[in-house]
Amino acid sequence: MPSLKEVRNRIKSVQSTQQITKAMKMVAAAKLRKAQEATTRLRPYSKKLSEIIANLTASENDSKVVKQYSEQREVKSVLLVVVTSDRGLCGGFNSNVFKIVNQLLATKYAAYANAGNLTVMTIGKKGFEYYGKRGYKLVSSYSTILNGITFATGKEAADYAMSSFVSGKYDLVDIAYNEFKNVATQVVKVDQFLPIVPEQITSGIKLDKSAELRDYIYEPDQNTILDELVPKSLRVKFYSNLLESNASEQGARMTAMDKATENAGELLKELRLTYNRSRQAAITKEILEIVGGAEALKSS
Repeated sequence: MPSLKEVRNRIKSVQSTQQITKAMKMVAAAKLRKAQEATTRLRPYSKKLSEIIANLTASENDSKVVKQYSEQREVKSVLLVVVTSDRGLCGGFNSNVFKIVNQLLATKYAAYANAGNLTVMTIGKKGFEYYGKRGYKLVSSYSTILNGITFATGKEAADYAMSSFVSGKYDLVDIAYNEFKNVATQVVKVDQFLPIVPEQITSGIKLDKSAELRDYIYEPDQNTILDELVPKSLRVKFYSNLLESNASEQGARMTAMDKATENAGELLKELRLTYNRSRQAAITKEILEIVGGAEALKSS
């Protein structure tokens, strides 16, 4: 049985850990609220932008930009964007992404990786460390943009992917991230970012009958508007994925820290029970020694 001092030290250690996990849970809850608000604010803008593009692409158009970003060509080089977190202690948030991406690296992207034609853009320090150690070709310039993520920082990463695709450096751009469902549930998704297909341009927006019958007057013209809106729509989509991942991270961290706090409480109960048993055993032993000594004096 451990000594009383050892148990007391263990109790103090677990109490300190419990205070830390409780504080981290509160911080994650505050960050989650902000992340959810940011995602909620973006959704109406993204939806309306998609509706406008849906109206514009409903008829024949000759937009140069749409053709650039929707060009289907033989895939020789691939850019895989992997969105993780900067820090750990968030449960299976990062490991779930790595698991799905590793499965794809062994199947879908295996030929490109073996030929040296696969590049991984890591967004988040954990992804940079993980794939850097495994010898993958990395784009590390954007691995730290999650620290205070804004549309401007997300736009830089999106513009790199977009310009690299248009220039022919990459023929396919996929993005892997955690989609936020609720605090306890995050779903890993791997979406094709480029080339875009008609369904991606409109983001699944279905126009109602009244919208389909509207006769719009375009200023300056339909193709010019598309040339402006399609790149903006891609940047918004990329930024939206980052916000989804950020909200997922905070939800996963809050859940993990809540569970850690509960586990620390259970461990404290066991340690206090062990301490009381050890203390009782020590007291009983002292009493027996006193009684034994007294009996020895009587017999002498």
